[in-house]
Amino acid sequence: MPDRPRHTRFEDAQDIAFGALMCGFGVHLLTAAGLMTGQTAGFAVLIAYATGWTFGPVFVAINLPFYWLAWKRMGAGFTAKTFAAVGLMAAVTLALPPLVVFDRLDPLATAAIFGSIAGAGLLALFRHGASLGGVGIVALWLQDRTGLRAGWLQLGFDAVLFAAALFLLPPVLVLWSLARAVVLNLVIAVNHRRDRYVAT
Repeated sequence: MPDRPRHTRFEDAQDIAFGALMCGFGVHLLTAAGLMTGQTAGFAVLIAYATGWTFGPVFVAINLPFYWLAWKRMGAGFTAKTFAAVGLMAAVTLALPPLVVFDRLDPLATAAIFGSIAGAGLLALFRHGASLGGVGIVALWLQDRTGLRAGWLQLGFDAVLFAAALFLLPPVLVLWSLARAVVLNLVIAVNHRRDRYVAT
């Protein structure tokens, strides 16, 4: 079997920036509508809603303990790329609020658009050997070790997270947010296939 083609450093940098931008924009869109996201970002959003703290620094702080697992299990390259992606996404969420202001956001449309945008962003990160830390690190590690799809693993975590969100948010907003989680994780589960995507 021939060697698989590898991405160049420029290609890695470009798609990691793209993925972080798409995910950061998605979080800005979602929180402007008062909705929830999933995975580690969702945990950070819940903390931000409950405390009034800014999402970006909370998201960076939550990810810190997971870098050890990333380093030990996924390697230095994956860890460095993930660290960069997390930092870039946090920076995007800090920069966008004064630059991109929404007059009205329909919750269902917002959830569907976010799921698609963030799904594309996460795919770009995954395919270039990065993630947005936290649950994504654990999910990718388990996928590589057990064959369980990262999208399905993350969907399970999201189910627990959204159950907790019912204590902080109106049930209807949690319902719309759950629709977002389904769209995003289906995008990942269907499209993140190492046996089909040959570049690493």
